Amino acid sequence: MTTLLIRRFLTDYGRNRANLILLLLVPVAFVVAAAPALADASALLGGAGGGAAIETVTAGWAAGFLAGVAMYFQISGTHAADRRLVLAGMPRLRLAAARIATGVALGTLASLTALLALAARGEVREPHRVIVGTLLFALVYVGIGAVVGAAVPSAVNGTVLLLFIWILDVFFGPTLSGTQSWVVRLLPTHFISLWTVDIPAGHAGPGELAWSLAWTVAALLLGTAVVMGRRPGRRAHRRPPGGGAQLRTGLRLGWHDWRRTPVLWVLLAVVPAVFILLSEAITPHGQTPVVLREGGLSQVAIVDPAEIHAGTMAPIAVASLATLLGVFLVLDSRSADRRLVQAGARRVVLVITRLLLVLGATVVATVVALTVTATVFEPGQWGIYAAGNTLLAVTYACIGIILGPVFGRVSSVFLAFLIPFLDLGIWQGPMLREAPEAWTRWLPGYGGTRVLIDGALTAGFDETTSLLVALAWLGVLLIAACVVLTPAVQRRPAGPRSGQPGGPAVGRRVLHRTLMGP
Repeated sequence: MTTLLIRRFLTDYGRNRANLILLLLVPVAFVVAAAPALADASALLGGAGGGAAIETVTAGWAAGFLAGVAMYFQISGTHAADRRLVLAGMPRLRLAAARIATGVALGTLASLTALLALAARGEVREPHRVIVGTLLFALVYVGIGAVVGAAVPSAVNGTVLLLFIWILDVFFGPTLSGTQSWVVRLLPTHFISLWTVDIPAGHAGPGELAWSLAWTVAALLLGTAVVMGRRPGRRAHRRPPGGGAQLRTGLRLGWHDWRRTPVLWVLLAVVPAVFILLSEAITPHGQTPVVLREGGLSQVAIVDPAEIHAGTMAPIAVASLATLLGVFLVLDSRSADRRLVQAGARRVVLVITRLLLVLGATVVATVVALTVTATVFEPGQWGIYAAGNTLLAVTYACIGIILGPVFGRVSSVFLAFLIPFLDLGIWQGPMLREAPEAWTRWLPGYGGTRVLIDGALTAGFDETTSLLVALAWLGVLLIAACVVLTPAVQRRPAGPRSGQPGGPAVGRRVLHRTLMGP
């Protein structure tokens, strides 16, 4: 029975082919495309082990991210289905073990893909450490994904929280950051990172491998215990709109829905604040060249990374949040929108309502990020800097709206992190190169980033062309978002009449719902 459950859970995960494709794309993006830039960032931040260590440990980062997100969705959307299985006589321990074993299988597959990508880059030193370390990364995040999935069933809240944990773990861990604070020893993969690249921890107590195994076992046991003890949550019921304008009613109901999830507001405030303040705290002083435009001419300015890192971290944090908001605030409302259409609501009004709700939440996250940034960074032109941040946030919110209905929940989370991370953090970021390469001008983050940098580091505005490019991208993405949203609010086709016999197909659907949930 346990084997059957694992096989069915894996089949359900693989039903969306995009999930399997991204198991290949995400490790390749990390290990092949992003590793050199992260090695440069490690040199600026004083990370341990140098560029070789960073390029090695990226396999573990990729495997952990994939395993954590996959495990989160294994748990978050299955409360009711698992409850029915338990009521039918399934032992809780067996069911929890099957869920965790499914996560371990997915984590092993993610580790294998990441290791193959790492091997394709060149020779791997001490392969036994790299193989075991990458697998430990994945297993730790299987446990973390299970805990977050059981505790935070709301997809937008849960994925933001999981992404928050992962980014803290990676960007403030020992191989990327040079901070010596004892707090970093509490990060889930601190000792796994050190053991994988063969760097001593430098303090008394058990060795790095012992601590790594302890973290792994504890994460898996905690995940199993939390999954065993969970209870299915109540479904949120939305009242149909009353009298008055439908748009006003839809916005009011959207606001009431947000009030029922205060965790969302906490995350919108805390996530940007933590990354901006920690970026300012851990970045050492130095010199880095940045190409700026002044008086219509391009010139190279030498700036201190410690003074600009917080200012450049704000758009990355906000864009990632905005993409996730676009994904889930649309996906979570599809059933309600179909019911509203059946009740007589106009489709165009529902599309506008969803756009305004997503953009409103995005603006809130942007304002919070700018407020926190003001405490540690003083841009040359506040208005232009704020406009650049807002342009990037709204642009990526539209991208999130497009990703959700097209790729589904799991794949969209991978892409919601990967696209802004590569675009804004790696290819456009002034911390890693003095000017973006020519081909990056075709990316959605190029125009907004140039506007933001002009506002952050110069006294006059000289990026009119970049502003027009950013507005053109925003216009195209808004149209695409409306096109994608429109089918999501269509009337659901009518099912068979209540008196019509179901036959074997109905029996198969009942069995499927019992095992997989609705």
